[in-house]
Amino acid sequence: MNFIKAMRWMRNHKKLVIFVITMILIAILASCMGGDGSSATLAVGMLVAGVEEGRHVVDGPLTTDLTHEGSPDLLLNEIDQQIVKIRPMSTPIDQISRFAGSKHSGSMVVDYYSVDTKPTTARLSESVSAVSQQSGDGSSPTTVIKTSNNDIFDPTDTILVQNTAGYNPDGSESVQDLMLYVMGRDTNGVTVMAVNGPLMNGVPNCIPDISSGVTLVRMGRAASELDVQSPQFESLPTKNRNLCQIFKMQVEQSTLQRLANKEVGWTMTDQEEAAVYDMRLGMEKSFLFGVARKLWDNNKKEYVYFTGGIWNQAGKEHYLESAEDFNEQSLIRLMREAFTGNSGSKRKILVGGSGLISRLSQLDYTRVITAGQHVSKWGIDFTELRSKFGCLYLLMSEVFDEVGMSEYGIVIDPEYIQKYTHIPFSTEQLNLKKSGVRNVDALVMTEASCLVLRYPKAHMRVLTL
Repeated sequence: MNFIKAMRWMRNHKKLVIFVITMILIAILASCMGGDGSSATLAVGMLVAGVEEGRHVVDGPLTTDLTHEGSPDLLLNEIDQQIVKIRPMSTPIDQISRFAGSKHSGSMVVDYYSVDTKPTTARLSESVSAVSQQSGDGSSPTTVIKTSNNDIFDPTDTILVQNTAGYNPDGSESVQDLMLYVMGRDTNGVTVMAVNGPLMNGVPNCIPDISSGVTLVRMGRAASELDVQSPQFESLPTKNRNLCQIFKMQVEQSTLQRLANKEVGWTMTDQEEAAVYDMRLGMEKSFLFGVARKLWDNNKKEYVYFTGGIWNQAGKEHYLESAEDFNEQSLIRLMREAFTGNSGSKRKILVGGSGLISRLSQLDYTRVITAGQHVSKWGIDFTELRSKFGCLYLLMSEVFDEVGMSEYGIVIDPEYIQKYTHIPFSTEQLNLKKSGVRNVDALVMTEASCLVLRYPKAHMRVLTL
């Protein structure tokens, strides 16, 4: 009877009961935490309020978009976690492409567009003879020049003529190079007038003699006060094509081999790991030096696709001096060529053969170029070369030695290397026993993919004279 009365009293005084229980919990937690009142209060507050910091989904289900926004490190990107851990130093190109992420291709044929920055230099194709006054109104004369690339010059552009002296207003020779102003362009060439030309017959800014072969540098445009418009800037991407290659590797183990006692624990898993490494090594060579072709196999009565390597996709080429003449200045020229004249990043990777890496390792580095610091990226350990132009991650690849290119290398910009995958890396168990082929356990690994270089001039082949 007393129990029933107590329950009735508690039901009528629920708020008081909850408050008493809460205070008891606070006291217990405070004693357990060594008297740290703030920690106890925080813990009890979480218990009572039932909430914690973070994003809570109330009005709908938890989605991947909300997860990426609220907890970006919770979901992993689609990376072959096991594959990238198998001897990554031996297959750097394949390793980097897997970490960078892959785009799905709905076809074995991949069409992609690449675009480069508009060229800024050209060479004068024909010598220009001095031009003085052409009319009696005292206006500065004009002339038509022909260059190796007329299309990069538009009206209102200014052109710096390297190693050709300009003139001061009084007609004396200036320490500055000659500058031209573009009046127009047609099929005959580029019509220009001199900005700081010589004084001839009382007419300023005439055109001096200009030698063939000099470098013309495209500079900024110069508009007049009433100009509202400017010549249109064109930058069209170039369409390129590569083919996905079907890479396969099959591992088999007979039933008796699996059941037999072994001195060491060599299992099917060990064979799979060795097979994945051999498969990646073959893919590395194809991704570097493969030739894009489609051939008809008379035996199989179907086409076989071969992927094109990135070696021939690189848009720049740099030649190094012979081993006897190679020095720190050679390395500075290499760094300059790798990081200038393109819209690439300031951190690039140089993968080369043992001969090239040996050359670079024998140099005495100074404050201009420092070396020796090791950097780990994409699961690979690089040696970092620092210069005023940018940072170069150095790595030796035996693939270059195997194909007879130990003195060569390639500089790649990891920001602009893209992998396309038609069939993602997958494994499939083959039931050869039931099909009556062989009494073995069989596993076949497959991937159909290719690599492409976007912004080709951000990548460079390194060759030796």
